[in-house]
Amino acid sequence: MTDCEQTLGHPYLLDNIKRRCYEKGLSISALERAAGLGNGVIRKWNSASPTLRTVIAVADYLGVTVNDLLKNA
Repeated sequence: MTDCEQTLGHPYLLDNIKRRCYEKGLSISALERAAGLGNGVIRKWNSASPTLRTVIAVADYLGVTVNDLLKNA
């Protein structure tokens, strides 16, 4: 397993993604499409840990760092 295939669970991740999407006027489903993820993938992160690779894709699209998505805002 490479570093980018490791799973990454964090309590603030989904809330921070939702907030960033709201600030950009972007829906979660539009973000998923733009980041190359399947429909409903991000919402599942409430109960399942994403891979680092998918979190990086989301952070890159939103123009933030992975750390920005993980910190308590």
